[in-house]
Amino acid sequence: AYKETLSLIVAQRRPSELLGERRTRLRALTEAYLRILGRDRVISPALRDAALAAPLEPRADPLPSRPVSFVERKAVNAVRTSLAGLLDIDNLYALDRYDLSSRTTLDGPTQSAVTAFLAQLKDEAFLRCTGFRTPRLLSRGDPRQVRYAFTLFEASPLGNLLRVQADNLDQPLDINAGVKLDLGSSAKLRTLISYLEVVAELHARYAGLSREALSDAALSREDRLSRWAVSHLMDSPDRSLPRMLDASLQRRYSASPAERFFTGGGLHSFANFRREDDGRMPTIAEAFEHSINLAFIRLMRDLVHYRAYETTDAPGRGLREGDEEARRRLLARFADRESLEFLRQFWDKYRDKAPDQLLPTLAASVRRLPHRLAVVFRSIEPDADFLAFVDFMRAHLGVRSGGEPSLERLYAAYPATRFSLADRGYLARIHPLELWLASFRKVHPEASFADAVAASAPQRQAVYRWLFASKSRRAQDVRIGIALEAEAFERITVTWRRLGYPFERLVPSFATAIGVSADRPANLAELVAVVSNGGVRRPRVLIETVHFAAGTPFETLLEREPRDGERVLQADVAEAARRALLGVVEKGTARRLKGVYRDAAGELLPLGGKTGTGDHRYHVFGPGGRLKSSQVVNRAAVFTFFIGDRFFGTVTAFVPGSQAAGYDFTSALAVQIMKELEPTLRPLLAGATEPAQARQAKGAAPGRLNCARAVDRRPGSVQVATAADLARAR
Repeated sequence: AYKETLSLIVAQRRPSELLGERRTRLRALTEAYLRILGRDRVISPALRDAALAAPLEPRADPLPSRPVSFVERKAVNAVRTSLAGLLDIDNLYALDRYDLSSRTTLDGPTQSAVTAFLAQLKDEAFLRCTGFRTPRLLSRGDPRQVRYAFTLFEASPLGNLLRVQADNLDQPLDINAGVKLDLGSSAKLRTLISYLEVVAELHARYAGLSREALSDAALSREDRLSRWAVSHLMDSPDRSLPRMLDASLQRRYSASPAERFFTGGGLHSFANFRREDDGRMPTIAEAFEHSINLAFIRLMRDLVHYRAYETTDAPGRGLREGDEEARRRLLARFADRESLEFLRQFWDKYRDKAPDQLLPTLAASVRRLPHRLAVVFRSIEPDADFLAFVDFMRAHLGVRSGGEPSLERLYAAYPATRFSLADRGYLARIHPLELWLASFRKVHPEASFADAVAASAPQRQAVYRWLFASKSRRAQDVRIGIALEAEAFERITVTWRRLGYPFERLVPSFATAIGVSADRPANLAELVAVVSNGGVRRPRVLIETVHFAAGTPFETLLEREPRDGERVLQADVAEAARRALLGVVEKGTARRLKGVYRDAAGELLPLGGKTGTGDHRYHVFGPGGRLKSSQVVNRAAVFTFFIGDRFFGTVTAFVPGSQAAGYDFTSALAVQIMKELEPTLRPLLAGATEPAQARQAKGAAPGRLNCARAVDRRPGSVQVATAADLARAR
């Protein structure tokens, strides 16, 4: 104990170094001081010798701490994680040993009040009082199982300041930035911006041409977007980009669900949320405001066609001119892409199998017929002798394997060298790449997936040799269409990622327009920030200052400096998207928020946003399109918004797993939460300093249901209370 105490005194000069990085140096210094203390007779020789012999092992891990609520510490943990990243520290325990303080952008009172509000959404009395127990909100399901998240940013010269980051998940996971969710129609915002960017491209291409040159422009009949652009520029006296963007939002698409669409490699049908929309022909602005799916499916089809065929470097341009080399290149890309998907499936199947398990696993995948099993054995064990073959066949077929003469014929008939990989796959009725991978894994058990991809390149092309035959023209056209769609989505992905889309690839399907490619709430907030900031992306800011070693000779203060934002969207495109978002609140799916948010003078604040409902299910269909089974994965609702010129964020509600089948809430739930949060957010939005808890205790805004009143407390009655009352009661 004496040695440990002395070591702490020694370490106080450089605690981070001596207690963390250079513990051997701490031991050497401590023992040096022990010898000095013994020499000067400050301590006895016996104590000196005992201390020198004692081990010195500073604790590397924290002491067990009392259980804490992750909900209450969510914002604190976000700050600590961000600090650790800035300082390149790999664990929070080491961070806690640093002598530093920081100032964050979080608004403490509002953070606490929002966290308390989200906690109240589990309370039955509060839900009934505030009207949440109604259709499309929480009329069904256990409210305690719904996870909620809220994030709010404020634009400033420093960047986008995180003001509130709260959720009700009592786990370290940050719902806003750490989950991948099907957020439904929120994807229509990304699709709309992609469309507006194409309109801006077409304006740049054609606006400078004379009417005669426009009339002579060579346009494909299928290129609806370019044809509309040329028509608009020929007829409109105002050729400006803002006027063209406004007009583009008035183009109409059918909302009929009767059509089936070939996309994502198959034939698909889609439905609107409201059946009364099925017979409509809405404008794009109306379809965005009312979240009409089929209009956006058809819009995405036009965007995919444009990216596949009509841009100057479009991959499909050469096909129109009969370029056979372009045709072969697209077929090769299709073969490479699809074969990689199959190879990954088979890799997942065999990755954990030992070499002696590969053949039994493969044999279990084929129908137990003698010639099929013979092909499998001779492919995986090409050098095995006849006796091993007999043992294998009898182990899998028993008496049905036949006598020795028939087995000899089978053994001689199917050597691996006699047939191509594709032929052996056909004979065994198994995918040839599964045969190849099992054989490869047996020879190279330590190989990685990247090794398998590199080694399989010739085989993956050879398996699709039939596709390159001229007699397969129709089959080629289908595959070329799939390849072109995939390439078009790769190009769309680039534009989405420039605007903060969080994932590496989009699902190559028109359904991406209605949410199949998923998203994250925090990234949706970033997109709305770009739109509300005129197309400029600012950095996300959580920490404003870091102060090291205050009051010591080593004191250092680091402050964030303002930086210019990065323009990622044309200002006119951003303004058109902003007006579309305003329409969602003014007359669309978020109209329950109309007139709710006001500034300190009582004037209405501009409020825009986009709603989304994600009902994520796996459907299995049988012959004739008959639904065989349906598995619920999760259900989510989101509202991404901006308030005025400074504030933006997201509200999210979701239920994970099969329990989501018990809920029917829509994005109306997220919108209603946003409405109920108005009294809590009001002073922050207006720049007031009154604590949020005090603001909440004063009750709701005038004209709204006040759920902070006291009621009869007799046994059996329902008590509706403030957040503080509920906390004390629990």
